[in-house]
Amino acid sequence: MRWIGSGSSFAERLVAFACVEGIFFSGSFCAIFWLKKRGLMPGLCFSNSLIARDEGLHTDFACLLYSQLRGPLPEATVQGIVRDAVEIEKAFILEALPCRLIGMNSNLMATYVEFVADRLLRELGYAPVYNVKNPFDWMENISLQGKANFFERRVGEYQRAGVLAGGYQAFEFRTDLDF
Repeated sequence: MRWIGSGSSFAERLVAFACVEGIFFSGSFCAIFWLKKRGLMPGLCFSNSLIARDEGLHTDFACLLYSQLRGPLPEATVQGIVRDAVEIEKAFILEALPCRLIGMNSNLMATYVEFVADRLLRELGYAPVYNVKNPFDWMENISLQGKANFFERRVGEYQRAGVLAGGYQAFEFRTDLDF
């Protein structure tokens, strides 16, 4: 992706990182959650949940860090980075999901990728580009299903660092340093 190269500013690379974490593979995650919805391949679905959660945290971190930068990028630049990422993900999805599945196909998946991109743009503080609705309403409920009964299956939720270690150390976060 051209936006991650050394010729790009830190802000551009940060937005591109948010796209990698938040847009790339969103279609793959969705396809595997589609299997989960049908009760298929529980091991793969559990792994997918863990990986998708991590990617979501990375995206949230990138958006939070971006919000702390002193000079936000022009809206056209950010939308251009996001559009490039969406086109890459759509090309991947068209190749990965060429056949229609019941309730899911590459056209719906392309719309889902656009929906995810609009959500990322809003998180970064910009207007959406695609203005589409989520074609997979069941994806909204995926994040609500994470609570596990300890005796039923392995727990996939995070534990706060230092809970068992007894305390934490305060760190200072600064945005005035030059990279």
